[in-house]
Amino acid sequence: MKTKTLARTLVSVFTFLIASTIAAQSRQPNIVFIFADDLGYADTSVYGSEVIRTPHIDALAGEGIRFTQGYVSHPVCSPSRAGLLTGRYQQRHGWEFNPARRDDAAGMDINEQTIADALKAQGYATGMIGKWHLGHAEEHHPMSRGFDEYFGVLAGGSQFFETLPEGGEYARNGAPTKRTPYNGIYRDRELVQVDEYLTDVFTDEAITFIDHHADDPFFLYLSHTTPHTPLQATKQYLDRYGHIRNMATRVYAAMVSSLDDSVGRVVQKLKDIGQYENTIIAFLSDNGCAGYIDNACSNGELAGFKRYHQEGGIRIPFILSWPTELEGNRVLDTPVISLDLFGTFTAAAGQMVETEDTVNLLPYLKGEEEGNPHDFLYWRSGATMVIRDERWKLIKFKLSDFDDDAIDTTGRLTPPAGGWHADAPLGHKLVLYDLANDPGETTNLAEQHPDIVARLEAEYAQWNVQLPPASEAILPGLRSIQTEIDGSNVQLIF
Repeated sequence: MKTKTLARTLVSVFTFLIASTIAAQSRQPNIVFIFADDLGYADTSVYGSEVIRTPHIDALAGEGIRFTQGYVSHPVCSPSRAGLLTGRYQQRHGWEFNPARRDDAAGMDINEQTIADALKAQGYATGMIGKWHLGHAEEHHPMSRGFDEYFGVLAGGSQFFETLPEGGEYARNGAPTKRTPYNGIYRDRELVQVDEYLTDVFTDEAITFIDHHADDPFFLYLSHTTPHTPLQATKQYLDRYGHIRNMATRVYAAMVSSLDDSVGRVVQKLKDIGQYENTIIAFLSDNGCAGYIDNACSNGELAGFKRYHQEGGIRIPFILSWPTELEGNRVLDTPVISLDLFGTFTAAAGQMVETEDTVNLLPYLKGEEEGNPHDFLYWRSGATMVIRDERWKLIKFKLSDFDDDAIDTTGRLTPPAGGWHADAPLGHKLVLYDLANDPGETTNLAEQHPDIVARLEAEYAQWNVQLPPASEAILPGLRSIQTEIDGSNVQLIF
């Protein structure tokens, strides 16, 4: 009798497990997009860091696909996010520059469809946690742009804690200040008080969202503010890098560790609810690491930093995982761009939503399509113009001759009242790089290959003519620096 009862129990358990597996595989995949803020190309161990240990990000890459030539559409935060969320080059809809001053009325064009809009229309529960940076007004709020739930900071950043923990070394940028309504934390549309370390709080909220929607397909946009400034970390993370003497490097490494722990906790939660295999996870950074934080971060061999259209500003960590559909443990050199997440996510959900610029990567990742998803990738920020094909990259920088009096206390150029013009009265500095053989962009080959320059200029012109001029952008280009490229002073507008 006991044997029969045990047999029936085992059958029931196996039946339940089989039914659960079939149900998980038949439903639409969950989609989790984890976005880092100012994370450098070489700031994770899987991308070559010898300073920062990131076992959870490494594991995600090992179980998924790691791209070595993954890009974003702009080298600073807000325009990069506008391009990704709409699947369209952000210049098409006027969000070409970073917000440089408080303007509560401005935001990304409300006529643009977001990934959240498109997935919500396919039956997804949609939630966003973290940094928005695309407008504060009611019509620009995440919950007006396709997200059912929101918890995070609407501004471009915020303090990681408001009260300094014991030991001032835990805040590289000095003692925290109290958040204001502008950079405060919001649950949906209500300002809330957050006392714990912000990265951990965002992760807690992500876990809660997954728990609440475990029975239905969901889209989670986890948009971390780490490791963007201010450089602040808690003892829990800082103690992992007690051997690092330079405090900026130590705090930055600790912040990346908090990001890595977040990835590990999200993955583990998906496994706990039996949804990991049927979840697409994308991990990217919004641009390259910042060169103004005491060399605490790294873009590896890549030239340039955040703000720059060299590889260090726009080539980023880019990982995709979907265990049930995509063969993992692969490294791909194919150039892809953050705009492709729009087409890839909506296609995986059941119905691809097409734009002029997004590509569904799934057929390429499954071996159903050959070649490169894009013939060309493009960038524009005011007077800076960029195009790359499979091998070659052409950049046209605005030549400049500003003296020290034109530079303000932040190291930026003082802008004219209406913002910087996109013209180049002194002409352009033209550089051509062979990315296949010189990913560090060390040698300008423009003079040796005038035919390639002419071809890329013609292709860029065909793309650029489709766009409204930079002078018609929603916000003027107010932020700018002067730097040296290939022996010439140039102006970067961002």
